[in-house]
Amino acid sequence: MKRVVLGFSGGVDSSVCAELLKRDGYEVFGLYMDISGEVAREDAIRTAEFIGIPLVVKDVSCALEQNVCRPFTEAYLRGETPNPCVICNPSVKFKTLCDYADEIGAEKVATGHYARSMDGYIYKGMPSNDQSYMLNRVLRSQAQRVLFPLGGFEKVYVRELAENFQLPVAHKPDSMEICFIPDKNYIRWMGERTTLPGDGDFIFNGKPIGRHGGIHRWTVGQRMPGLIDGRKVYISRIHADSNTIELSLWEDLFKTEVTAHSFNPLADLPEDEPFRASVRVRHTKWENPPCTVTLHQGVAHIVCDEPVRAPAAGQSAVLYDGDKLLGGGFIL
Repeated sequence: MKRVVLGFSGGVDSSVCAELLKRDGYEVFGLYMDISGEVAREDAIRTAEFIGIPLVVKDVSCALEQNVCRPFTEAYLRGETPNPCVICNPSVKFKTLCDYADEIGAEKVATGHYARSMDGYIYKGMPSNDQSYMLNRVLRSQAQRVLFPLGGFEKVYVRELAENFQLPVAHKPDSMEICFIPDKNYIRWMGERTTLPGDGDFIFNGKPIGRHGGIHRWTVGQRMPGLIDGRKVYISRIHADSNTIELSLWEDLFKTEVTAHSFNPLADLPEDEPFRASVRVRHTKWENPPCTVTLHQGVAHIVCDEPVRAPAAGQSAVLYDGDKLLGGGFIL
């Protein structure tokens, strides 16, 4: 029987994955990645027992701190807006899954991401809940081993499957918060780890027009409360060196050129020769314009056919060929 290691949290998605993989003839080995949450860990253990799969618990708190938590904090202090799931996937989640798969001789690993895998490549999932954007930094060697049992489903149908499988977690709420900041208060969390930036100036049309409470509290594209000359204004750029935040009008947020560094290719792409793709600059469903891309030594210069709204430093610019994920890099 074919073996697969499943990232298992004990929630609806991973539990349905386990049942689907079993029905596809896989011998499923669950892997719970523990970051010191006793209640969640015990829930996962009980659910794995109900489904009838072995579950191994691995403490990933040190790897998470080194590869995700620390870079997450440092990025905010640089005036960037990091996405922790994007940086966690290759360095913690998929690495841990693949390492354990190697230990037990499993060729495949699986997760509950709403994306599709085929012939070693990753593709978009259903439009209503596609998560392929979050997978743009997965290594090619990891992508070649991964299965996404939920890739062709919408979330509402997955809950129906959970009910049909009579899973005790069928009505368990989705987890939306950052896993290592369960109360969602990332400012408090960072303040317990480091000294945060102090107040600084909001700048509009080159002039100070007010004070902000720290650059870490803001992200590009966010609206500033109130009006200036009767108009709404938005964060357009954050300067960590001067502790200032530039403001602009809505129409000035849109950019046709985006540069992304540390580009991670998930397909064979030309170097120094322009090619066509489409681009997504945030985990959103409504912006995916065609573009022309030139890659040079890990830097992607992207020229969009239509402007994208407020590309934010630290977020990912992710390229697609149709539904196929080509890779992504961090926006400068």
